[in-house]
Amino acid sequence: MEKGLLIILSGPSGVGKGTVRSYLLKDPSLNLAFSVSCTTRCPRAGEINGVDYFFISKEEFLDKVNKGEFLEYTDFCGNMYGTLRTYVDKLRDEGKNVLVEIETNGARQVLKNLHKQDEISIFLTCPSLEELEKRIRGRRSECECKIKERLEKAKEELKLACNYDFVVSNIVPEDCAKQIKQIIENKLKLSK
Repeated sequence: MEKGLLIILSGPSGVGKGTVRSYLLKDPSLNLAFSVSCTTRCPRAGEINGVDYFFISKEEFLDKVNKGEFLEYTDFCGNMYGTLRTYVDKLRDEGKNVLVEIETNGARQVLKNLHKQDEISIFLTCPSLEELEKRIRGRRSECECKIKERLEKAKEELKLACNYDFVVSNIVPEDCAKQIKQIIENKLKLSK
């Protein structure tokens, strides 16, 4: 069985990575599996453990870091996030194309450690910082200081777009997903 592709979807908080991901995962032709990350943050309304994230304690997280179990991990806005190496490897060995939705520091770690032929990196942007702020505030899940922290971090992250294979603007999520689908299909054709 041919090993699956690793698809890195990254970008600032609030650009709509989760929304675009949901469109992509509905398309069976892409043979996608979502890499569920671990986090120490509390679940947002509607999030399900094992589906959106594996919600674990900081102690559990640090234990996994010490054991080298993460493909990447980071501390973002006071919470830790990480992608389990064994989880991703298992899915790829099953022939699935694995979609990893991570922030820019995590993406940098993954890209540094992998071969260019078996992954693709996509940076998701937003039409403007004003729109990004509107989206973050629209979640109604964080205090003002966290919102400002996320916006400041976003300004820095937008400068990193040039480090990715592709940059896609998320104006209309469904259209954005169609663009990304085309990128994935082209990569898969080249890999054969």
